[in-house]
Amino acid sequence: MKILVTGCAGFIGSHLCEKLLNNHHEVYGIDIMNDYYDVQKKEDNLKILMKYTNFSFSKEDICNTKIISQWKPNRICHLASMVGVRYSIENPKIYVKTNIEGFIHILEEAVKNNVKHIVYASSSSVYGLNTKIPFSEDDEIKTCNSPYASSKMAMESFAKTYSQLYDINCIGLRFFTVYGPRGRPDMAPYKFLKAISDGNKFNKFGDGTTSRDYTYVDDIVNGILSALYCSKKCEVYNLGNSNPISLNEFIETCEKVIGKKAIYDEIEMQLGDVPHTYADISKAKINLCYNPKIKLEEGLKKMYNDL
Repeated sequence: MKILVTGCAGFIGSHLCEKLLNNHHEVYGIDIMNDYYDVQKKEDNLKILMKYTNFSFSKEDICNTKIISQWKPNRICHLASMVGVRYSIENPKIYVKTNIEGFIHILEEAVKNNVKHIVYASSSSVYGLNTKIPFSEDDEIKTCNSPYASSKMAMESFAKTYSQLYDINCIGLRFFTVYGPRGRPDMAPYKFLKAISDGNKFNKFGDGTTSRDYTYVDDIVNGILSALYCSKKCEVYNLGNSNPISLNEFIETCEKVIGKKAIYDEIEMQLGDVPHTYADISKAKINLCYNPKIKLEEGLKKMYNDL
């Protein structure tokens, strides 16, 4: 099967491509290689993928790429996005351009080339300030709390519209705080592990009672694979661990993994933050046979060993 992966040099994208390549799929990856974080990390991810003879790569912008018309994939996994909640508050227009307009371009190209199955990355951020937990795909969403979250919600809306209009399978996956080897350096798991390991101070936002549903990257990749192979028409699924951990407990686990105490300043919560994320994964378990297996301490050990 020919599968196009956008955002192939990123954290999740590179892990997905590796799994697809090992499963003997023909994979074409595109990535704009932007400098939101150190481009060298993306270059290193690409070096891993370029070892495979069944992998091809082009540096492309999802807002104008013609690779779907040129390569004619059977399926598309659209992971390319502008990420970062806090950065989106400072630079909201980039998220409209990349996440919304970029996705529409991918959808338009899919329609023109008769690609009938698209899996795309949404986010747990869409639940915003919802107070009912765990978060379910059937929950009403009215309180997106950042331009990033709003852009992901808009992507879900456009996916539904294109599925209705053009008979395309559009499967959206709401990822919950993904971590693991090659993790993004702007996210807490990487920042905390690196700071504690190096004996450096970091900022702890709030009193530590906020919580996140940390999900190991291999579990996420298995969920994506199931979505690529499934026959559902237009659905959205939570991909989380369904086991939220408080910030205080998370820091303690990082300390245990490294064997050193954390040094941090406690500062106020940041604009755009949400108090809790917690995935109800019952729908994904039924329809995607999704079954996350990696516990936090085990996953952080694997991530730390890769730093």
